[in-house]
Order: sequence, then structure tokens, then C-alpha cells
Amino acid sequence: MIAHVDHGKTTLVDALLRQAGVFSDHGEVVERVMDNTDLEKEKGITILANNAAVTWGDTKINIVDTPGHADFGGEVERALTMVDGVVLLVDSSEGPLPQTRFVLGKAMSLGLPVVLVINKIDRADARIDQVVDEVYDLFIDIGADEDQIDFPIVYTAARLGYAQLSMDGEKGTDMAPLFETLIDAIPPAEFEEDHPTQVWVTNLDASPYLGRIAICRVMQGTIRKGQQVAWCKTDGTIGQAKVVTLTVTDGITSVDVDEAGPGEIVQISGIEEIMIGETLADLEDPRPLPVITVDEPTLSMTIGTNSSPLAGKDGRKLTARQIKDRLDKELVGNVSIRVIDTERPDTWEVQGRGELQLAVLVETMRREGFELTVGKPAVLTKEIDGTLNEPTERLRIDVPEEYVGAVTQMLGERKAKMENMANHGDGWVLLEYIVPARALIGFRTIFMTETRGTGLANHVFEGWIPWVGQIRTRVTGSIVADRTGSTTTHAIELIQERAALYIGPGVEVYEGMIIGENPRSEDMDVNICREKKLNNIRTQSSDDTIRLVPPRILSLEGALETIADDECVEVTPGFVRLRKVSLDAGIRARELKRLKASREAANA
Repeated sequence: MIAHVDHGKTTLVDALLRQAGVFSDHGEVVERVMDNTDLEKEKGITILANNAAVTWGDTKINIVDTPGHADFGGEVERALTMVDGVVLLVDSSEGPLPQTRFVLGKAMSLGLPVVLVINKIDRADARIDQVVDEVYDLFIDIGADEDQIDFPIVYTAARLGYAQLSMDGEKGTDMAPLFETLIDAIPPAEFEEDHPTQVWVTNLDASPYLGRIAICRVMQGTIRKGQQVAWCKTDGTIGQAKVVTLTVTDGITSVDVDEAGPGEIVQISGIEEIMIGETLADLEDPRPLPVITVDEPTLSMTIGTNSSPLAGKDGRKLTARQIKDRLDKELVGNVSIRVIDTERPDTWEVQGRGELQLAVLVETMRREGFELTVGKPAVLTKEIDGTLNEPTERLRIDVPEEYVGAVTQMLGERKAKMENMANHGDGWVLLEYIVPARALIGFRTIFMTETRGTGLANHVFEGWIPWVGQIRTRVTGSIVADRTGSTTTHAIELIQERAALYIGPGVEVYEGMIIGENPRSEDMDVNICREKKLNNIRTQSSDDTIRLVPPRILSLEGALETIADDECVEVTPGFVRLRKVSLDAGIRARELKRLKASREAANA
């Protein structure tokens, strides 16, 4: 299932499972079964590609719910190797968005047939005919052939549990029209009768009882429980392994089976070192399948041990060895990230597809009890024909008309190139830009402020262009604590008139910790622990009343977007703190002086 974030993939899967009778009459009905981690449920997005299966008549349908965000493209690319067709799910009001384009382009390149589902047809602002036209335009832009453009269309209200084949007839009553369309439009798995066994490893899981579990698609032949197979590895060597357990998905649960044939998605245990992209083949005639490849990372940040004065007070996993082991574990199941050693033994460079993907990794480690220091995200560059190139993003923005000027000015400063501008006459304007990826670091927070929280911004990787020069993405400075102690109401009252603070009274701080944002471009060191001098003179009660502005609490993603080049984020299970890389004010002052001198020399 291909869709943009929040277009209703997971809700549609729930509706299909209910229609197929996966949930018994008296059993517990599980909501959002495909979002199976706390982080997915909290953020309302799909992070990991998940599998469910339903039986309609005599046909078993395996459903793979892919992430809608381009940052998790590695999951998408693996999922597309497991399927025979795709459902393109589009919101009846928003239409196809950039990340829909990203995944659909991948599916088109593999020649997969498409069923278009227009979801949320019960919305008051639905514009179904225009959205269908936009989808046709999208197919043409991607370069689809005549057969791919001739796709069936189903109209659904997944939240209400019904589908229909036309908007002119009676309102649908259940999801049967979608089931029938899927069976008619998407062919069963293709295979050769006497072909040797080929089982493709597309994902990995783990069990405390069974160890590593390989999630595979049976491409040819049959695989059996207890069978000895040829293990075709990514380095080209071929070993021997035994299938200890073999399970398939029935509904949302795994069921043990003795054998599985072509087209089936299976889980295999017993091969501890197996990796994604490898093949389990016939022992007598091993024929390895191509190794799965994904797009290269475009963003990186450093992850290391927590070196702040408050280290060790909150988390359980603090050492460099524990952090490195966890990053190595992430590499096993996530083919779209890289972990590279740095000059420091307690810090590693982690490369990924976007800010959200890297933030989700850090958030997951935080919930597992780790304490970390995370550096500012930076784009990766590469040389093409001797020229330094940087990645670009295709940015689509929907904003009310009154904010168009502010948005175009903001993107102009970030050296974005406008590709399209459209006003549908409903008070909203569509803007499309090609923008350097590094210009979008920290963009979302400023964008939401400028549009008063009303704007919608989505972006997807576009390509590489020659380096466009310096881009100033942050115009504000930081308010930095100049000593260790506990914040006081008196000090906050004096500082809040000149700055926006991230913390309230009674918070433990240390020298070099960032406690707020300075409207001016320079940093400002302050004493946030100052106490009010007491005397024996009484004043009116109104003089003693202190009114504090509520602090601006930063999320992990907000903190990563906010920090400057000389700053980092301290992440613990209970806290997200911003700090300077160099805590000592004297060292920072000397470094700033040296930096200014080098810039003046460069300008001269």
C-alpha cells in the first residue's frame, strides 16, 4: 500500500481485516494493527514495513503496509520486492503529495500493476474528480506507459468501512468492491513449475527464543521446515543452512507451517548471521537472486556518549561500547543507514535519508535507556566530474493566500527555485520548489511559525546539483547558562523580557547549556541561577507577584532543527537538553574570534 503520511493506509488495512473476519465476534478488535510500535502510534506514521494477510473466497492476499515518509525509503524499497501489485491510496482532498510520487516511481520502475483508491470520500472538502486528474498527471510525469495508466479506481471511506466503484451510484456498504478489484487487477505470483527453490530475504526480525528471524518472499519452488538449503550470501559465497522454524502470516498472527510455495511471505529462523538481500536456494542447484540495493543516504549526524556534567543521572546505558553495539544492531535490519567511525573513539557518524529517520533512531535508543550526545544534521556531498555537488529536495507547500509572501521570501533566502505556483480559488495556494537539502534543516519550525501553524510542507529527494554556496538558515542566537546551579524565578523574570526560554524555574543547568533563543544573531551568556537579594523592607503584594512566560518545550526533532554548528543535543530517557560543544565560555570566545578572522581573510 502506497500513500502519503496520514492518508489512511493503516485505517484501510484495519477495515480490510474486519471485512475478512480476522477479528472474531467476541474477540478484541485491535485498532491500527499495522502500527505496532509505541513510536508509530504516537507519531501517527508508519516507520517499519509490516505484513498482514486476509483470505477472500479461495484467495489469500498478503498486505504490506509501507511507510509514507520518504525518510524511510529503505523500508519502501524492500517492501516492493515482496509484492505483485500496489494499492495507491490518495486523500480525496489533498491529492497525491511528493512522497506518494517517490514510492509510486519505485513501483513503476518495477512494472507493478496499480489499483487507485481514493480514500476519505466522506470529507466535506473532498474534490474527487480533480484528485483523479492529478493522479493521471502524476503517472504521466513519472513516465508510466499506456498499460500502467489504465488502472482501476475504487472510492473508499476506510474509517466508516465501505468502498464503491463509482461516485454516481449508491453508497457502498462494505469493503467487498475493493477485494474484488484487487483479485481482478493484480495477478497471482508468477513461477516456473520445475524451477529450483529461491527464497529472497527482504527483512529481519528477532525473537528472544528463536534468535534472528528472516522475513522472506518465496520466489520459486517450495521451502520446507527442517530443510537443508544453500545460503547465498551478499559477498558472493555460498554456505549451507537449516530451516529450523517456518511460519506464515494469517490475519495479524504468525502460524507454523510445514511448507510454503511461490508468492508466500514466510518467516524463517535458525540462520543466525543471515542478512537482508541474501538468498536461500536449492542445495543441489543454488541460484542467487540480486542483492537488494537502496538509494544512498543524503544526511548525516554524529552520535556519541553523553559528556555533559549531568551524564549518568538518568539513563542506564552510558558507555561507548553499548552505543556502538546498538548502532551495529540497527545496521542489521536497516539497510538505508550507514555507521562510520570518526577520529574520536566514543563518537560515530550516522548517515541516513532524512532528519526524521535519524531522529526516530535517536528517540528509539533514548527509550531503551541510552544517554547520547547528538550533533547537528549535515548534508552529504559528492564529487561529480570534478565538481562538488549537494542533494536537492522537491518541496511542495500548501498555504493560505495571506502567507504566500512570507513563504516565498523565506525560501528565496534559502536559494530555492520555484517550479510551480497554483491557486485553486479556495483561499489556498500550492507552491512547488527545488531547494538544496541543507536549506531545509530547521526550515519546518520557522515555516510553522510564519504560517501560524496552518501551512503544509512535504519534500522528497530530487537529485544532485553543484554546490550553491553559503546558505544562512538561522538568524537567531542562543541564550547560554554561564554557571552550574538551579534556575530561579527571579532570574527568569529578568531574562524573559529579552529572549524566549526553553526551561522554567527549578531546573538543574550547567555552564554551556543552552536555555533559550536570542532574537539577535549573537549568543548571550546569562546567570539563570541568580537569586533575589532579600531585605527587611515590606512592599505591596503586587510588587511580589511574578508573571512568567511558559517555556517553549522542544521535542527531539525540534532540538535537532534548532541547534547551530557549534551546538549539540544531550539526549537522555527523561530530558532533551541543548548545549554548546565547548562548555567553557573562554574557549568558545577564542574559537569565535578565530572564525571571524578566517572569514575576513577569505573575503579579502
